[in-house]
This record gives sequence, structure tokens and C-alpha cells, in this order.
Amino acid sequence: MSQKQISLPAKLINGGIAGIVGVTCVFPIDLVKTRLQNQRQGQQVYKSMVDCLVKTVRSEGFFGMYRGAAVNLALVTPEKAIKLAANDLFRHHLSKDGKGLSLFKEMLAGCGAGMCQVVVTTPMEMLKIQLQDAGRVAQQQKPVMMSPTKLAAANAVLRRAYNSDAVVSAPRAVSATQIAKELFHKKGIMGLYKGLGATLIRDVPFSVIYFPLFANLNSLGKPSAEEASPVYWAFVSGCAAGSTAAVAVNPCDVVKTRLQTLNKGPSEETYNGVVDCVSKIMRKEGPAAFLKGAGCRALVIAPLFGIAQVMYFAGVGEYIVDNTPLNRLSA
Repeated sequence: MSQKQISLPAKLINGGIAGIVGVTCVFPIDLVKTRLQNQRQGQQVYKSMVDCLVKTVRSEGFFGMYRGAAVNLALVTPEKAIKLAANDLFRHHLSKDGKGLSLFKEMLAGCGAGMCQVVVTTPMEMLKIQLQDAGRVAQQQKPVMMSPTKLAAANAVLRRAYNSDAVVSAPRAVSATQIAKELFHKKGIMGLYKGLGATLIRDVPFSVIYFPLFANLNSLGKPSAEEASPVYWAFVSGCAAGSTAAVAVNPCDVVKTRLQTLNKGPSEETYNGVVDCVSKIMRKEGPAAFLKGAGCRALVIAPLFGIAQVMYFAGVGEYIVDNTPLNRLSA
């Protein structure tokens, strides 16, 4: 990030704090992104990002916007830790005599980091998506108001339920732990890694684009070769590199979201792998479907990585390590 040497524990703390702060700030937009990406033609529940946020608050309350946030908050620290540590490790082994890396080697280091992080990212996204999309599926399954004539001709069981005073309870909320247990019980550990291929296709190109782009943008703001760039420049560079990489790989993110969604709405398509998913989306929804949620994704990723750079500049991780027993690990 900067030219000063930062210990591994400090890097992990910086990455974890940045992830937690970032997720807390932008998670509602991430929820909107998931719901917009899962919408099919002719079955749109939401018209735009703002419409989705308004309808979510109305139907699910303020905390409905944070469905699935607990999973992210719990796993974002190890995810960031693996990504940052792996990138540094690959950069170290690819560098010669402390010299700067070529663009190709920077991309190669990013590729390695992206491949390592999916160990945590895939199950995290798998659980998060089920919780985020539950509200959209529930909206699609709402009963349609019927006229008295049509109601009289309906099924006898439904008619008795309509005429009785019994209250029909809403579907029971399901937690990430329950989903994880059910997936593990039915499909083993691979149940949590559904969509692993699509996650790799998304995260590897993202890291290949992000790390070199940030390094080069950040270097433009350095007063001299020996000095670090100002904090505002590091923040802007992180935001710019993150949003660019996010939009570039958005088609892969749409495919990953569709594959990892277990509970489909009425008459929604199912997919048998990445190729089948790409083929069906292209045929039934057109190329524009691959850009669904791109704006939301850029708004989510940009501050996440911008905040990460500020954490490094402020030296929060170093301060914690220097003033706790963790300093023994960095020795």
C-alpha cells in the first residue's frame, strides 16, 4: 500500500477493520444489488436502486436492509486477511532484489490473491445471498387480491381459511446458521461451495485489475519516490480502482448470484453451471442483463477499498499491534 513495511498482524487488523466499517456503511446497497441481479424480465419487483430501498424498508423495516450482514461481518476479516496477505506474498516472491514489479507480475500477484480468497468468499456469499434475496422472493409470492365472485369459486380449503378468523403467520425467518447446517447435511461441504467456479471467474479478474490499477494510480500522487501519497489520494485511488474493477467483472457477478440463489421465485429459471447460466441469460434477457446491479456494485466496492487505504495510512493496525501482546507476532 505504502512504501513503509507493515507487519502481517497489522495488515490483517487494518483489512478487518476496513471490511467491518465498509460493510456496515454500504451493506444496504449490496442487498439492493443482489435483488436487482436476481430479477427476471416480466417479473420486476423493483424499478431501481432507490425503489428497492424504499420497498425494502416499507415491507421489512429498517433492519431488513441488513439481512445477511452478520455473515459478512463475521467472515470479512478472514477474507480480507487472506486476500491482502496472499497478494503481498506473491509480490514478494515475484520481485527481484527489491525492485518494482512489472505490470504483468502485478497482475499475476493479484491473480494468486483472488484464487486464495475464494476459500472464504464462496461460502460467505452463498449464505449472504439466501438472506438478502428472501425479501424479493416473498414479494413475488404475495397473494393477489381476488374479487368475491372468483373467491367463491376458489378451493374449499382456501375459502375456509379466508372466512375464518385465524391469522396466517408469516414464513419463519431463517438464519445463516440454519442454512449452513441444512446445506452441509444434504450436500456436505460442497453445498457451501456451490458457485465456486463463478466466484473464481469473478474474483480472479477483479484482483488482476484492482491491485495493479491501485498501485499505479496511487504512485501518481506521491510527492517523491521515497514519500507515501497523501491520505486523500490513497482514498481516491482505492475508490477508483475498486469501482473500475467492480464494473468490469459485473457480468461474472450476475452469473455467480444467479447460480448461488437457492430459493427461486415463481417460474424463475434454474441453471446447470456457468455455461448454461450465461446461455439462458443471453437468450432470454439479452446482454443488458449482465450489467444489472453494476452501479450498486461500484457504490459498494469503491468505499470498501477506499476505506482500506485510509486504515493503512492512519496506521490503526500498527498502533494496536504496538500496544498489545500482538507485537510479539510481528517481531
